[in-house]
Amino acid sequence: MNVLAIDPGSTSTKIGVFIDGKLHKTTIEHKRDVLNSFKHIMDQERMRFEVIDNFLKENGYYNIKFDAVSGRGGLIKPIESGVYEVNEAMLKDLRDGVNGFHASNLGGILAYEFSKRFLCYAFIVDPVVVDEMDDVARLSGFKDIERKSIFHALNHKSASRKAAEKLGKRYDELNLVVAHMGGGISIGAHKKGRVVDVNNALDGEGPFAVERTGGLPIGDLVRLIEDKKYTTKELLAVFSKKGGVYSYLNSIDMIEIEKRIKFGDRYAKLVVDALIYQVSKEIGALSAALEGDVDAVVLTGGLAKSTLITQGVQKKVKFIADVIILGGEFELEALVEASLRALNKEEAIKKYI
Repeated sequence: MNVLAIDPGSTSTKIGVFIDGKLHKTTIEHKRDVLNSFKHIMDQERMRFEVIDNFLKENGYYNIKFDAVSGRGGLIKPIESGVYEVNEAMLKDLRDGVNGFHASNLGGILAYEFSKRFLCYAFIVDPVVVDEMDDVARLSGFKDIERKSIFHALNHKSASRKAAEKLGKRYDELNLVVAHMGGGISIGAHKKGRVVDVNNALDGEGPFAVERTGGLPIGDLVRLIEDKKYTTKELLAVFSKKGGVYSYLNSIDMIEIEKRIKFGDRYAKLVVDALIYQVSKEIGALSAALEGDVDAVVLTGGLAKSTLITQGVQKKVKFIADVIILGGEFELEALVEASLRALNKEEAIKKYI
């Protein structure tokens, strides 16, 4: 089986070509001025299609007989975990931003366009809106606002399966607390294969991250608006792109920030220590959601490559369970692996309604 995997991010497009049993990966970075030339993120569809198309042609992949094209799922309606065939209902909701707009909305659209080219299946897998939360976790404390399940589901599920392999068990046999740490941070309680609680990593819940604010004191936030220091539109941009580590240190380059700490920058160390502290607190909270019955804590995502951060978190949470570190992201691998399970009829292909 041959699979083309497409993972559109905010500043790059990741491509995976699985042929002859091997996965070939590449990341194409998009220049900031090119991205800024588009008024809306959905206007980038043609540009990203041509970038992928050129890559396939230049690397001799154009004549491959692909069995499926698998794209990272976007902000569609809440659905259960799994492999979904892209259909008209999904395309409409991706384009309309039924649950918001994000670069990942382009994943299913691009998969569909390339599937027409290669005459094969178009899939999405475990989109960010996977919703398996327990009802008790949905109550926010205010009747008009319900907690939402929006998180790095694709990498959560992939890392969980890898952790299960290390433990010699199936994913649905384990209770795990999984922390995806990157530009955004999502931490979930995985109970026998279901993510029964998780922070909304997009709209401001949980720990602060490299660019995102995480949860903020509500009263102070309201007063910022009352004092007209920010409009609501400006604040939404701050929450997702100008918060977290960036708001304190004016940088999202964690390698550079760690160098600053190494050379004695006390303020940079305080900020990173605070990130470690908040991540660890959230892991503790999610272990309570599992009533303390935790088989392992899993650290994954780009920041899990940082020894400074993983050692800091491990020191604080090792009393809960053993810590498994899976540095990096496994989205392309997860897209391919899930597609193969579906093609080989080991997992049902679901229909989006």
